Amino acid sequence: MTMYEVFFTKRVLKQVKALPDFIQKKLAALVDDLREKGPLRAEWQNFSKLDKDKYHCHIAHKWVVCWQCKNKSIIIEVYYAGSRENAPY
Repeated sequence: MTMYEVFFTKRVLKQVKALPDFIQKKLAALVDDLREKGPLRAEWQNFSKLDKDKYHCHIAHKWVVCWQCKNKSIIIEVYYAGSRENAPY
């Protein structure tokens, strides 16, 4: 079974610290899923493909996570974690 590597950009690390605790826990659950199952996470709320290699889902009503997995690699980069209003899509 392939395990994926998930990492956060420096900007996301700062964003995560500002998230409420319950959202941080949901983000941790999403990261576990990404590590174990890869970038296509259709079981998460409002999951969608944004671009060729970019994806997003809602971890709560107003909270969104965006990630990319270039060229079908095993490296997943989380490039946004925050409010829907500021999401980069």
